[in-house]
Amino acid sequence: MNHKVHNQIVSFIWGIADDVLRDVFVRGKYRDIILPFTVLRRIDVLLEPGKEKVLKANQFMIENKIDDKIGLTKISGYPFYNTSSFTMGMNGPKDSEYPFVSLLSDPDKTDTNLETYLDGFSPNVQEIISKFKVRNQLETMKDAGITYGLIEKLTSNSINLSPNDVINARGEKLPGLSNLGMGYVFEELIRKFNEENNEEAGEHFTPREIIRLMTQILFEPVKDKLREKERARFSIYDPACGSGGMLTEAEKYAKKITENKCDFSLFGQEVNPETWAICTGDMLIKAKPKENLSENVVYGSTLSNDGFFGKAFDFMLSNPPYGKAWKIDEDAIVRDRGKKSKEIIKDPRFQVGLPSIDDGQLLFLVNMISKMKKNTDMGSRIATVHNGSALFTGDAGQGTSNIRQMIIEGDLLECIIALPKNIFYNTGIPTYVWIVSNKKEAHRRGKVQLINAIDIYQKLRKNLGQKNCELTKEQINSVTQIYLDFKETEISKIFDNDDFGYWKITVDRPLRLKANITQEAAEGLRFHKSLQDEMQWVYGKFGDKVYEGLKAFKADIEKWLEKNETKISPANKKKLFDRKFWETQRKMMKIALMLFEEMGNREYSNFNLFQHDVNEALKLLKIKLTASEKKMIFNAVTWKDEEAEAVIKKTEKDGTVVYESDSDLRDSEQIPLYEDIEKYFKREVLPYVPDAWIDHSKTVKGYEISFTRYFYQYEPPRSLEEIVADIAKLQEETEGLLELIIDN
Repeated sequence: MNHKVHNQIVSFIWGIADDVLRDVFVRGKYRDIILPFTVLRRIDVLLEPGKEKVLKANQFMIENKIDDKIGLTKISGYPFYNTSSFTMGMNGPKDSEYPFVSLLSDPDKTDTNLETYLDGFSPNVQEIISKFKVRNQLETMKDAGITYGLIEKLTSNSINLSPNDVINARGEKLPGLSNLGMGYVFEELIRKFNEENNEEAGEHFTPREIIRLMTQILFEPVKDKLREKERARFSIYDPACGSGGMLTEAEKYAKKITENKCDFSLFGQEVNPETWAICTGDMLIKAKPKENLSENVVYGSTLSNDGFFGKAFDFMLSNPPYGKAWKIDEDAIVRDRGKKSKEIIKDPRFQVGLPSIDDGQLLFLVNMISKMKKNTDMGSRIATVHNGSALFTGDAGQGTSNIRQMIIEGDLLECIIALPKNIFYNTGIPTYVWIVSNKKEAHRRGKVQLINAIDIYQKLRKNLGQKNCELTKEQINSVTQIYLDFKETEISKIFDNDDFGYWKITVDRPLRLKANITQEAAEGLRFHKSLQDEMQWVYGKFGDKVYEGLKAFKADIEKWLEKNETKISPANKKKLFDRKFWETQRKMMKIALMLFEEMGNREYSNFNLFQHDVNEALKLLKIKLTASEKKMIFNAVTWKDEEAEAVIKKTEKDGTVVYESDSDLRDSEQIPLYEDIEKYFKREVLPYVPDAWIDHSKTVKGYEISFTRYFYQYEPPRSLEEIVADIAKLQEETEGLLELIIDN
């Protein structure tokens, strides 16, 4: 396509917004009018030649009560049609049996006729109109009297949106616009609107240079294989396709490197109705006659409603939302989430594990992996953008770590590229491109390449939102070449898959308790620890009457709780008014006092001996207690002390002593997979805590990727002389400033 013509069309349409929409819509809403009406105008000119035949066929269907109008697409020659007696700019033959006129033919009725015109479109175009919310804008347009002017501008012969050459008012030939050319025009309009509306751009729009980097790395390694498969058709998929920019850029680059010898089918899914409409409209106006690309763009959530269930793709790329909760999709994916014994992952795509509910970005990657082709010589290749949390959040054994484990141990991860900060429109956080493949080249098998491209960028002269830099064509080529070279450099590191894995071990230490049954501790059992203050006040107010029932005191207690702004859980509140609960506490207090009388006030440094003596005392007193009742007493009369003897849990048949662990002293260690756990433990842990042991039942494997660690560059601290000199300079400056203030 002629880029000069392309730019002229874009500039003209862009100018319509200022000429017609200013003072009627705020600038951020211009695209809500311009984009859908540009799509409708393109569709309109495509349908003009067959308009009369479509009206004739539609009349036949009405007379014969045929409801299914799919046959009209064969008459129109496109996967869409319009059955109204209007077009946007062309009047039909005056003597036609099936007449139609331009919306401009009756200025007084333009608004009414526009509604009739919109109602006449086929269901697929109706869906686009609906998602764009075009009808919501009609009343505003009518009240402002701009409908006629908008249509007049779009149908002006100063631009040509039809596929045929036309002559403008000055007698100049305006070349026809091919489907691909129309796609370029529409994509450029999308880009300009997105860059102007920076706040939304990060959500719906990925900078073009990032897409170009992703597509180059996606296709370059297999371009020779693609060229060998002349006339073959390959599929490209984006599960969060937004306005379709990644899909169209990927197709454009793929056709370029294959010299148009291969065909590519585009597939996408989008949950936002407006961006779905933009993408679908783009596909529709780029479609060849009888080709309905818009059917390949599914509306809805990829996570909870997979629009391509059971389908696999050759190439996949995406910039899924990161840091966005997937709570709305939860019920479709998992049942009883978080309940260990009951949790059931219902969706087979996500059986490997689920990330935290507040960030679903890795679910999109897992979805793409589930759609990789396994029985082709090229397999599938994926390029996807994520923020830093996808690299390292999630503890060993948790969903996010398990996803990384599946990807790395499955030898799917080829490369991760750290992008410059502030390269996206609405976020300055670090972002990374992941390259995933299930048919790695031989030299990449078992390896992962990390590329630190954080300092490769060109500053923008003017910020676009938070975006203050970009990648030039040369820089994109440079990063691509670093990937292809697969060599160790300052900004490229090669690792074995196992280098990112680790064992997380749980290190326990024994519980050490001292004990003493004092009268004070025994009497404290009258009140439960979780309700200490509340029970103490109630007993102080009503005394032993609480053991007869608390119904009569409920109002007073409620009033006291409210006055003191005391918040207790419903379960504890129920206990507070439960006579049996009070009686149980009194019973334990009385038994503890009896033990105090029997055993005396004696402090034990060995809980094991104390436990033995308590059991003997209970036998003498002929009192039988359950394990939980004993625990209540022990909790009231013991305390932790590092000088005390370790508490024995049990002794095995072979004489091995098993100690109770102290949860407060529990720690964990991360041990690289290539290290022997026992050797590491003896070397790094036991010298500092000789009584520690590993709870092997809790050992789990984890995976994380830390760019900071791998590309850390030591910067020596400034010398003392430099710091002192700076301080002295600051003192001089402040003294001079102070003198100036005083003088003034």
